[in-house]
Amino acid sequence: MKHVAVLMGGWSAEREVSLNSGKACADAAERAGYRVSRVDVTRDIAATLRALKPDAALNVLHGRPGEDGTLQGMLEILAIPYSHSGVLASALAMQKDIAKTVLKAAGVPVPGGMVASRAQAARQHLLPKPYVIKPVAEGSSVGVFIVREDQKHPPQELTRADWIFGEQVLVEPYIPGKELTCAVMGDKALGVIEIVANTKFYDYEAKYAPGGSTHILPAKVTPEIYEECRRLSLLAHRALGCRGVTRSDFRYDDSLPGITGLACLEVNTQPGMTDTSLVPELAAHAGISFPDLARWMIEDASLDR
Repeated sequence: MKHVAVLMGGWSAEREVSLNSGKACADAAERAGYRVSRVDVTRDIAATLRALKPDAALNVLHGRPGEDGTLQGMLEILAIPYSHSGVLASALAMQKDIAKTVLKAAGVPVPGGMVASRAQAARQHLLPKPYVIKPVAEGSSVGVFIVREDQKHPPQELTRADWIFGEQVLVEPYIPGKELTCAVMGDKALGVIEIVANTKFYDYEAKYAPGGSTHILPAKVTPEIYEECRRLSLLAHRALGCRGVTRSDFRYDDSLPGITGLACLEVNTQPGMTDTSLVPELAAHAGISFPDLARWMIEDASLDR
């Protein structure tokens, strides 16, 4: 029986989500017939894994250090095969400004905008309203602000002494319309979900609280947009050098003609795996149960990813 360490928790802003994802994946892996060790990742994770000696690691961390290449590098050194993307792809996708440059060069449409210090972004409006301010290297919509037309001043939360989301922020035009997302599993794009947030936007609460958002699967868009979303998700996955499972998030301004209103916001190399998460839902729509999804990720685990 293969022994799998399910890595979860950690110390990023997304710790709680990761613990929920980890529990769901560990339960699914056990149902799939694996011997599972549930590991809440701390800074002595290398010693923990040396003692456990797992055959593979199912990485279900969100944010740093599990999503930025750090943990992946350690697993390479320990020679423990692991799931999801490797060192370079993880680091690249996590750094949203550099990822945007790579995606744009590959032909994936991305929003315009700029990188600025949080002090600059708090001092004055750097783009015409409405626009979005987001951390350069966080996920789950933590630290994200939508600056509306009626806001006289930029968000002053950016100046707080307890701000933990880095000194640099991305400032991008707000794209009206629909929120779409598509998962890639290996070399295949799954379906496309439209997300309707039941809060002010698809923020942390909308992502993870029960009833926080409504998922429409398949998304109510034209076949042309549906297939373009799938094509761009696979193109983005390959452009960043990703492996295993990823999820690409899009905005779609349906007031524009054809496919011109589509823009890729980011590629998630460690997408959420909770009971309300999008990837398990997309997999189920494709006829893949949660235990089968866990089995696929575990059997796909390797080194030199």
